[in-house]
Amino acid sequence: MSVQRPDPARDAATLSAATERLIDSVAALPATAVAEPSLLPGWTRGHVLAHLARNADALRNLLTWARTGEETPMYPDGEVRDKEIDDGAGRPLAEHVDDLRSSAERFALAAAEISPQAWAAQVRMRSGKVIAAAEVPWRRLVEVHFHHVDLGIGYGFDDLPAEFTGRQLDALLDGLSGHEGVAAVRVRDTGSGATWDLGAATEPELTVSGTGNALLAWVGGRAKGEGLTTDPDLPLPVLPPLI
Repeated sequence: MSVQRPDPARDAATLSAATERLIDSVAALPATAVAEPSLLPGWTRGHVLAHLARNADALRNLLTWARTGEETPMYPDGEVRDKEIDDGAGRPLAEHVDDLRSSAERFALAAAEISPQAWAAQVRMRSGKVIAAAEVPWRRLVEVHFHHVDLGIGYGFDDLPAEFTGRQLDALLDGLSGHEGVAAVRVRDTGSGATWDLGAATEPELTVSGTGNALLAWVGGRAKGEGLTTDPDLPLPVLPPLI
């Protein structure tokens, strides 16, 4: 499979719809839900919500970098990022909803201001990875979908749009192709028939099969392989953490 090229205008429109669905889901929660555990170890739902809002602003910084040519990192440093999440986690639900909406609006406005030429600008993610600015709306869409699941409020990997699932699987598994630290594995989507070969070996030693949603949950570090099968019948390989 080949990784799909970013289409920032289309991705921004898809992001808008996914964000509205997220906000509607959060707004319908009881006030007590904010302090309850999320599906991410050590984080309440309030932590996930605070992260989502601050991530919108952080990725907006990358759009500012692309538009102005002046280096504007996502966060000043990791300590500031973590403090902003911790400080914002305990706010009332209504404040989280307002923050999600206003930060999403700021991101959308910044994306609308980017010229066609500026989308080609190189910007740097928090991990240090350099990407084209055209990838930023897609990166934000991944954050919105994955963390909507992480909230543990009834939105799961089976609810993800098929187009998103396939594209994100391509992106994640492409990064593992030829990776020296990964076992020689063939991954097969039983729905689409798509396959990916991981690891540096020429021939896979194991085939992992399942639906695209189940595969994405596993590769994305959100599941232990529920719903997946292996041939031969061996334990699932350990994948490196996402960067």
